[in-house]
Amino acid sequence: MTPRAAATREAYPVALLELVEQGVDVFAIDADLSVSTMGHQFGEKHPGRWMTVGVAEQDMVGIAAGLAAAGKTAFIASFAVFLPGRCFDQLRTSVAQPRGGLNVKCVGSHGGVTVGEDGMSAQAIEDIALATSLIPFDVVVPADFEEARQAIVAVGRTSRPAYVRTGRPKVPGLYEDSYKFEIGKASLLREGRDVTLMACGVLVAPALEAAELLANEGISARVLNVATIKPLDQHAVLAAARETGAVVTAEEHQTHGGLGSAVARLLAETLPVPMAFVGVDRYGTSGKWDELLDYFDLTPARIAQAARDAIARKR
Repeated sequence: MTPRAAATREAYPVALLELVEQGVDVFAIDADLSVSTMGHQFGEKHPGRWMTVGVAEQDMVGIAAGLAAAGKTAFIASFAVFLPGRCFDQLRTSVAQPRGGLNVKCVGSHGGVTVGEDGMSAQAIEDIALATSLIPFDVVVPADFEEARQAIVAVGRTSRPAYVRTGRPKVPGLYEDSYKFEIGKASLLREGRDVTLMACGVLVAPALEAAELLANEGISARVLNVATIKPLDQHAVLAAARETGAVVTAEEHQTHGGLGSAVARLLAETLPVPMAFVGVDRYGTSGKWDELLDYFDLTPARIAQAARDAIARKR
C-alpha cells in the first residue's frame, strides 16, 4: 500500500473512531473550530460522545478534566495557539496536577507556521515547549497521516495526559499501515555514519531530502524521525550521537523548548557532541504554507548546511 499523502489533522476523527471500536470509553470536545480540527466528523458518527463549547477553550479543559475524573478518556481539540496556548493555566491546574495527571488528551491542530495564511497570531511556535513543561504529559509530533492516526490511538490507550500536534497542509506519506508507532520510540528512516538528522512533524520529509543532498557530497547522514518529544527515545538519540558524532535537530517550532532542547539536554548530560539547530526564532507572517517554510528557512538546504556546520566541529 502506497503511503497516504494527507494532512495529519485528518487522522484525528479516524483515530477516535478506531478507539471506540476498540472499546475505549472516549468522549471528545471541540471549541469553535471542529470543522478545522475535523472533530465534527467523529461527532456525526457518535453524537453522544462529542460536544462543542464555542469560544471557551478554558471551559473545554475543565469539562474534560471532570470527565476524566469520572473515568472517561477525554479528548479535546483546537488550534495549537489556543490549546495549549490560551488555556495553559487550566491544563496545569486541572489536568497536570490532580492525581499525578488526569486522562485528558489534547490535540493541537494547525501547529507551527504551516497554518499559513492565518498569519502571525495563529502560528503556534511555542506549543511544544508549553506541553513538555507539563510534568506528566506525553508529547508527540507525528510526521504523516499514518503516524498521526497511530499516535492518537496510542495516547488514547494510556491513562496519562498527552499532547499531540497535528497540521493543516497535506504532507507526503512516509509510512505504510504496516508501520508500528510506539510512544517514546524514534523511527530510523535512513542509516548514516557522519551525522544524524533528527526531525519531527513536517520537517521529517525535508530532513530526508537534506540527506540526499549530503549524499551527493559523500556525506552519510542518518535520519531519525523523533515523533515523541517526551518521553524522548534516549537509546536512539545516544546511539546516534555515539555512532555518527554530530547531531542536527529540525523542527517547525522555536529552537527553545522543543525537540532541539530535549536532545541537547540529554547529550549535555551524557554524551556531548557537536550540534546544530534548525527551527523558528521569530514571529511570522501570512503566506502559503510551503512559501512560509522557505521564508523561515525550514528547508532541505538549511538542514544540509546545519549538518556541514556540525560535522566541521567534530574532533
